[in-house]
Amino acid sequence: MTSSSMPAARFEIRSEARGPHWIAWLARDSAGKPVNAVVLVGETKEEAEARAREYAAQLTARGEA
Repeated sequence: MTSSSMPAARFEIRSEARGPHWIAWLARDSAGKPVNAVVLVGETKEEAEARAREYAAQLTARGEA
């Protein structure tokens, strides 16, 4: 599992390989549970994490960060 920090939105992006694809999710704390139970899928790690960044931006824009 990998993670990268997103200080502006107070989220951490976590990702891991799952079979032939990657999943990524936003976590708010060390427990690492997906925010709003949302897991994003991508063909590559980069694609899955990009989708997670987009989701974080949406949450931030709605004031849910």
